[in-house]
Amino acid sequence: MPRWRVLWTHSNCEQLVYDQIATKGFDPFLPTIEAWSRRGGVRHRSRVPLFRGYLFLRHAMDKASYLEVRKARGLVRMIGERWDRLDAVPDAEIEAIQRLVQSGDPILPYPYLREGQRVRITRGPLADVEGILVRANPKKGLLVVSVNLLRRSVAVQLDCTLLEAA
Repeated sequence: MPRWRVLWTHSNCEQLVYDQIATKGFDPFLPTIEAWSRRGGVRHRSRVPLFRGYLFLRHAMDKASYLEVRKARGLVRMIGERWDRLDAVPDAEIEAIQRLVQSGDPILPYPYLREGQRVRITRGPLADVEGILVRANPKKGLLVVSVNLLRRSVAVQLDCTLLEAA
């Protein structure tokens, strides 16, 4: 079964690397969010990578595939010691990120957390997604889903009544 690998890119080259490896038949995943930016004094919304400098690749990696991916312009390297010892992100973490991105709920980058209560969403479009709860106030909660290998997290505000201890 192919595993999710992490590709580390040069600054602002995530989409460039994504496009190159997608055209070669690989299965990349570049989670993006909408963010405000200012160009020429005008504010507008654009899509930006959720994890700046990183994207994910699901592929059974042999040496030939590794070398083909490494040819992509803008790629710094694949995370791991060697081509046959690449680090993998658990499927559950990638699936949680995919579901958050597809939900349409506003999500935002969040500092990586190691401590806190793990919770599971019980109802709605994000049912069974697990993460760490950081309480903002008694009625609303902040669910944080982390990618441990990157030491990065994303957050979404939720009604605390939809959560249970994992």
